[in-house]
Amino acid sequence: MKQTRYILLISLVAACGGLLFGFDTAVISGVLPILQTHFGLNELMSGWVVSILTIGCIIGVFVSGSLADKYGRKKLLYIASLLFIASAVGTALSPTILIFQCFRFLGGLAVGAASIASPMYIAEVAPADKRGRMVSINQLTIVTGILLAYFTNYLLVNTGENNWRWMLLIMAVPAVAFFLLLFTVPRSPRWLLMVGKEEEGLSVLKKITDTENAVHEYEEIKKSLSTKKEKFSLKEIFSSKSRTILIIGIFLAIFQQITGINAIMYYAPVIFDTLGFSIDSSLFQTVLIGCVNFLFTIVALFFVDKLGRKPLLLIGSALMSISLGILAFAVNKNIGGYGVLICILVYIAAYAISLGPVTWVLIAEIFPNKHRGIGMSISTMFLWASCFAIALLFPVVLASLGIVNTFLLFMAICMASFVFYWLCIKETKNTKLESVE
Repeated sequence: MKQTRYILLISLVAACGGLLFGFDTAVISGVLPILQTHFGLNELMSGWVVSILTIGCIIGVFVSGSLADKYGRKKLLYIASLLFIASAVGTALSPTILIFQCFRFLGGLAVGAASIASPMYIAEVAPADKRGRMVSINQLTIVTGILLAYFTNYLLVNTGENNWRWMLLIMAVPAVAFFLLLFTVPRSPRWLLMVGKEEEGLSVLKKITDTENAVHEYEEIKKSLSTKKEKFSLKEIFSSKSRTILIIGIFLAIFQQITGINAIMYYAPVIFDTLGFSIDSSLFQTVLIGCVNFLFTIVALFFVDKLGRKPLLLIGSALMSISLGILAFAVNKNIGGYGVLICILVYIAAYAISLGPVTWVLIAEIFPNKHRGIGMSISTMFLWASCFAIALLFPVVLASLGIVNTFLLFMAICMASFVFYWLCIKETKNTKLESVE
């Protein structure tokens, strides 16, 4: 029981990176309408202001895999926390849109680093029977950050002409707390063994499980690492033996982003405005979206290790397809009001129990110990590249296709993701990382 509490504690600290990840990506939804007026932004420029964070994410992810392997998961989390602090203060104080974009890009580097380091760290410290739930905590903190951003945006919207600055600055508080809390967690035992710090690695394993299991796990990790002692080559991850896993990781990452979730998360007020809701009403309904996202992510925590990864993905993608289809029909027939809101909330709930948490769990599980850093890095780069495309192009797509056809497009993508999960994903619940290999 004591060890379970300890694992939960250090997982929660590491997952604070996810909280800041969620806050930084979602806060722009409330800030954007104000920035459009304040700086006179057109549709394409609005998309650029939103999506520049994802450019930083892509670069952050690109360098984070090798940094995580060289310097450790914990040090990478330290770097991310400092970048979050700088981004919060810098965007809030920006006198021009150019400076705002520079600091938002810096926030993207932080999000990229956190999106690699947090789930990787948790996956490497959690025992097999609790790993799905513990890694899903990272997704829970992401949606908590999103909810906090929506809620603080709603509370601060009527605080005067500098309201957007306060919306951005408030992120500095959890960022500082994250930096300080990192001093309380150990380094990843698998990373410690990978770099030859065997005594410290065994000591950490004994803290997270009993002595007998710690020794057994220590031997298994050593065995998995001893299969290749020479310096790792990037070409290895693209070899025929590893290529299939990499392709699966890439498609998992892409489908998590292109099924429409970020279009709704980033542009929820814009979507509700298009459907005829007032700005205050739109921001309040965005808070409802955040609440549903949060609550159903908690539901996922209870099922990811019991029901399994694959069933959740299939159930979620099916429900997302159905809700988007009904939503498109309702909007096309001018059936507005709360019916439209309910369809969107069902879509969010379906995502929250499936693609949201399970994608991060699988990406952290499917790669071997020696490939995990670079494998997660490449997969997550595709995740953020997809996110960038959605963030940049959604205003243009919405203006070109209209709201109905845009929803139908996302429905078709959700159906394609269902087929992929059905054919390509194997179950990994209750399996040790070394056995997943």
